[in-house]
Amino acid sequence: MKNLIIVLVLVVAVLSCKNETKQTEKSEHDNHVTTPKKEEAPKKKVLSPHTSTMEMIGDAHIHIDYSSPGVRGRIIFGGLVGYDNVWQAGAHNATWIETNKDLIIDDKVLPKGKYGFFTIPSKEDWTIMINKNWEQHGKDEYDEKDDVIRFKVTPSISDEIIEHLEYKINKTSETEGTISLAWEKVTITFPFKINQ
Repeated sequence: MKNLIIVLVLVVAVLSCKNETKQTEKSEHDNHVTTPKKEEAPKKKVLSPHTSTMEMIGDAHIHIDYSSPGVRGRIIFGGLVGYDNVWQAGAHNATWIETNKDLIIDDKVLPKGKYGFFTIPSKEDWTIMINKNWEQHGKDEYDEKDDVIRFKVTPSISDEIIEHLEYKINKTSETEGTISLAWEKVTITFPFKINQ
């Protein structure tokens, strides 16, 4: 009889332990199931993506690096980008141009190297400035005395809107090419040649 009581106590103890374990597992499972999953915040679209363009013309490698803002329904030239003011010709940091060969632009020599690219847009002619100080935020540190080359171009106006600022380097021969900037309804283009 004594042995039977001991066996019954052991069976009850084992069964109650198993039941407790199941309830703990169920409780943990319930807690896990009822805890809402955290949703990942959607990635914010970059409004002015960083981009670049490059081209080989003969043995000259020309590279332009810039951030490309969008029109997004705004008036750009004479609005967001004021007329007759220095503009870094992109968004965020100053646009830069790099060449591994000397270039001739507007009958002036641009020695091989890396340069800031700035403009002064106006209704008639734009002023283009290629400046020694390529590494700066916007036009914060722009100084005219650091211009290596400064010249004017006449913009062409289109009815078609180019949503994002875009630079192009076009090869016209083994020693010559053009650089263009297009945004909103405006395109400016200027020629260059490799200094032989």
